[in-house]
Amino acid sequence: MSESKKKYEQERLEILRQYKRLIEVWQTRKNTKDKWLVRKAFRLAADAHINMRRKSGEPFILHPISVAIVAAEEIGLGRTSIISALLHDSIEDTDMTLEEIEGIFGSEVANIINGLTKIDSISDSSTTAQAETIKKILFTLSDDVRVILIKLADRLHNMRTLESMPRDKQLKVVSETQYIYAPLAYRLGLYKIKSELEELSFKFSQPKIYSEIIDKIARSDKKRQQQFNNLSKPITKELQKLNCKFEVKLNVKTAFSIWQKMNKRKVSFKDIYNTFSVDIILEADPSTEKLLCWSAYSIVTGMYRSNSKRLRDWISTPKANGYEAIHTTIMNPAGQWIDLHIQSTRMDEIANKGYAAYWKYKDLGKIDTSLENWLNKTKLLLEENTEDTFDFIHDFKRNLFSDEIFVFTPAGEMVNMPAGATVLDFAYTIHTDIGDQCIGANINHRLVPLGYKIQSGDQVEIITSKIQTPIEDWYKYVVTARAKTRIANAIKNTRKQFKKIGEEKLNGYLKQLNIENTKHNIYLLLSGSKIKGHIDLYYFIAQDMIGFKEIKEIMQPHESRLNWIKNIKLPFKKPKVVSVSENNEEESKTPESIDEKKYISDFNTLEYTVSECCNPLPGDSVLGLIFPNEPIQIHLTDCDVGIRLMSQHGKNIVKAKWKQKAGITFLAGINIKATDNIGLIQEIVTPITEEFNINIRSFDLKSSEGLVNMDITLYVSSTKNFKMLMTRLKKIKSIIKVTRLDKI
Repeated sequence: MSESKKKYEQERLEILRQYKRLIEVWQTRKNTKDKWLVRKAFRLAADAHINMRRKSGEPFILHPISVAIVAAEEIGLGRTSIISALLHDSIEDTDMTLEEIEGIFGSEVANIINGLTKIDSISDSSTTAQAETIKKILFTLSDDVRVILIKLADRLHNMRTLESMPRDKQLKVVSETQYIYAPLAYRLGLYKIKSELEELSFKFSQPKIYSEIIDKIARSDKKRQQQFNNLSKPITKELQKLNCKFEVKLNVKTAFSIWQKMNKRKVSFKDIYNTFSVDIILEADPSTEKLLCWSAYSIVTGMYRSNSKRLRDWISTPKANGYEAIHTTIMNPAGQWIDLHIQSTRMDEIANKGYAAYWKYKDLGKIDTSLENWLNKTKLLLEENTEDTFDFIHDFKRNLFSDEIFVFTPAGEMVNMPAGATVLDFAYTIHTDIGDQCIGANINHRLVPLGYKIQSGDQVEIITSKIQTPIEDWYKYVVTARAKTRIANAIKNTRKQFKKIGEEKLNGYLKQLNIENTKHNIYLLLSGSKIKGHIDLYYFIAQDMIGFKEIKEIMQPHESRLNWIKNIKLPFKKPKVVSVSENNEEESKTPESIDEKKYISDFNTLEYTVSECCNPLPGDSVLGLIFPNEPIQIHLTDCDVGIRLMSQHGKNIVKAKWKQKAGITFLAGINIKATDNIGLIQEIVTPITEEFNINIRSFDLKSSEGLVNMDITLYVSSTKNFKMLMTRLKKIKSIIKVTRLDKI
């Protein structure tokens, strides 16, 4: 047998093995008709993708089969979702049509596949195909949540096989995953998938740091296992008194979650005490599970000292995604704090399989309705959405991953709100009219203003006035997408009244300039004045906020002296850093020169700007983003702004390295915590300025009760130089800790 035939036979057998595995892990109803339809979908997909291969070289059909396996095994979806997963790439990558799929499998499958199909190109210059695809998928929440569940399965398999992709494509996929898909998995209760998506994102965005932490986790495994054994044996013995089946498990934290803790607390790996948790899973009937969980809690905390400040009761008040558990921290005999999680088997299944498991128990009437409530609120928000694509995705994402608080109405009804929500957010949650007329609130019988941040446990009574109307300043008081949408709608309705006056004034100005009132010229006015829509444009003109002078500068810039002055480059002026809201160029309109520049060898060959949101240095793990008529933006790979931009402008990622260039320095910051001693400042300044020849830009010092906290900003040439300085400063006896400032 020739090598090619041998390879073909091996691939054919592997495809059949994976298909058999799919049938094995399919746990929902699967009668003869169900199996026949899934087999038909498999054959159809195999024929459609017969000559296609992935970047890794493997047959493409293995990808849809793997997505179907994730959907069936890890999420618990059924026949319709499995068929949709098998055919999810068929419309994009083959000649198959939605009409053909609908004719064979029905409209339900066709609608799901349509929701999963990417948007290839757009004509609207204010957005990108990448962002519109994300928005399209999010909007399917209002129709069929299975679209997003299958998309999460698709994304998980793509992340598992990301090794074969080039670096810029990796960063594009990783940024989308970090920005929207991991938060979505979290909100839908898919903790296992959410954790793996975050872990894989960390692996590809920060490979060096990821490897270091994985190595440290592996080296500490023996010690961790010993700690677990010392705890689990006595706990197991005592829990037998409950007369129910249970399991005590060791749950090792992911490298990403450990890295997050290290960053948040500014400590090293060895200073993170909770690299694992002890999970107790109790087999109990839903009618008695709460009592059993609290009984287990009582037994364990009777054996070991607990930290009451770290007690979290997610059983009495489940999270909005349906998650239920008791979280606490106990101290083992060696004086080490250990995280403890207590759940029933039902709670554990919902935590792992999320939405699918939620509905399994919902149908039996054995579950809290918090996830369903969140979905209903989300559907309402999607139906009323009026924001542009970028604003919509940003607001939606912010509300996905926010912590929750629980507040009460005067009647005692409990309402879930995101942490940081204000009185105005709460008012709009209750009703649009109450929000529009809100002037303040009584919280726990105390009068507070609109922007007051409500706390968990507050009882809130909204105060209204019939003469109150929403104004633009209200945007700074709210954090929820619902409140923002309601305020925008109210302001829009008010501004509509000025449309006729604004149009008449604009026609007069354009007539004076001998310019026709065409769609193209209105578009130029909107983009030049950075106004989002016609209604706002006419309103600003009607109110004389935009006049003849401003319109002339936009429409006839060559005649404007002001514009000539603006374009003079000042020799010492810092290059402009593009804000997120300004990056609305259409990907398809990116000049050819940008495509050429995307393949440069290093950033130093082009004009670039160091982003102030993260202040990267040469030697850091960085990425570049390029937009028309702007210098390359350099961000850290874990920068929130960079992740957001990449998730919506993936084609603008620059494939290059940032090499150190002699004579150029960059702004960086360090935080120093030390004991307050005479001569401390001199001990710190001397090595900075004399040994390392580094210029200090600012020095902020605060002293309290014998301790000193300093923030120092300085100009350094590279990460290597900066790390050497930090190592030198740590040797000073008075210094307790030296860390790099994330933001300056």
